[in-house]
Amino acid sequence: MVKKVALLTAGGFAPCLSSAVGGLIEKYTEVAPEVEIIAYKHGYQGLLSGDSITVTDTVRARAGLLHSYGGSPIGNSRVKLTNAKDLVKRGLVAEGEDPLKVAADRLTADGVDVLHTIGGDDTNTTAADLAAYLAEHDYGLTVVGLPKTIDNDVIPIKQSLGAWTAAEMGSRFAQNVVAEHNSGSRMLIVHEVMGRNCGWLTAATAQAYREWLDGREWLPEIGLSREAWDVHAVYVPEAEIDLDAETERLRSVMDTVGNVTIFLSEGAGLEPIVAQLEASGQEVPRDPFGHVKLDKINPGAWFSEQFASRLGAEKVMVQKSGYYSRSAAANQADLELIRSMTDLAVDCALRGEAGVIGQDEERDDELRAIEFERIKGGKPFDITAGWFTRMLGEIGQPAPVAAPPAAH
Repeated sequence: MVKKVALLTAGGFAPCLSSAVGGLIEKYTEVAPEVEIIAYKHGYQGLLSGDSITVTDTVRARAGLLHSYGGSPIGNSRVKLTNAKDLVKRGLVAEGEDPLKVAADRLTADGVDVLHTIGGDDTNTTAADLAAYLAEHDYGLTVVGLPKTIDNDVIPIKQSLGAWTAAEMGSRFAQNVVAEHNSGSRMLIVHEVMGRNCGWLTAATAQAYREWLDGREWLPEIGLSREAWDVHAVYVPEAEIDLDAETERLRSVMDTVGNVTIFLSEGAGLEPIVAQLEASGQEVPRDPFGHVKLDKINPGAWFSEQFASRLGAEKVMVQKSGYYSRSAAANQADLELIRSMTDLAVDCALRGEAGVIGQDEERDDELRAIEFERIKGGKPFDITAGWFTRMLGEIGQPAPVAAPPAAH
């Protein structure tokens, strides 16, 4: 019998965390009001340190408020339970302690029967490590995860929570940014979109932005031109970027239209940037998971430098929509997806069925608790998808050529 459950959100923000927390609380209150609920603050960090919030009757009664907010009310952090060295450095475990055991013992001490993890591939692979440890050492706890990532890159999940909203918000961000194209002559705008190894969000953001363009009226006679407001290049990590060929194509756009706008995944073309830094003897900063810290190496600025002189740009602007997009409240499509997943997550938890809730692409998109051992990150964006290749054709960009898998 489930008497107490714990929730945690982890990793980077996505427009679903607050709503997912609210949805879980609402569902438990509806079907099992006797179950006590706590929430660990700042993800696995709070689990290790024993820092938690009790979900009171007041919170249960008003949990619906969480659907209208972005961010996470209970806080996030980037903590990997198998990276003991990092956790010792951060003071979360003592030297010689096994972080998985510390986490398991904390759950036991807190009387938790079910742990709900809400996060992306790193969060849920960490949850998988914890679930395996709990099972191996007979702790008798169930872990049920929910897939959060604006990159939409969790294998084998069809659609991750928050990704649709992030694309919509990226489009809204671009609507104001691209309006800057007439703030100077021969303007180069680089819109950097989050996406380390997966270009889905960049492509979906460009698509959503161009759908917005389709719904507008234009008056080119006074300079209100669809061509000038359009996206002129979309670069994703899965496709090669031929700087020479793109320079020639975009130089023609600049000469004809008067400005160029590029939508760039932050992980697109990462290899030459890292190679250049390492060749110069600079240390490449990395996070606890070994990922290059993209905010430190600034891919958008690097590409703007490559193109600025080649295109004869007189003014250059680089803007990043990531934090604006990922901290938004969930849109209607995501709210419906969140509700379906949180309802199933509670049902699975009450019957002791572990896994990550998602539409299983390897089982006809069935919404189910997917086995932890099958969950992993790095699902690439399908650059052959018809909607993507059509968009590239419409903006005059050649059909994409697959790039080698990223090493960073």
